[in-house]
Amino acid sequence: MTKAFQRKCMACNAKKNKYSLIRIVRIKNGEILIDKTGKLDGRGAYICNDIKCLEKVIKTNRIGRILKSNIDKKIYEDIRGVIIDNEEHNQNNK
Repeated sequence: MTKAFQRKCMACNAKKNKYSLIRIVRIKNGEILIDKTGKLDGRGAYICNDIKCLEKVIKTNRIGRILKSNIDKKIYEDIRGVIIDNEEHNQNNK
């Protein structure tokens, strides 16, 4: 049996399975990306698949502090899009 890797959401501090969270990563050239594979090299941070957590992160600039970088508003919109896509996907699979 393999161990499920646990990570903390940077907004609510809930420990969850790594693969159920969204990973945001700062790669070596300083670019901020959403890591859908979970395998990109760089400093990473995790967030729940929840709009409430995203709103909290935006309000407190938590991603910027964790990744030690300025975060463009486009990144937040991209994360919002991933969350909405995941919610729609889950609704269609029910």
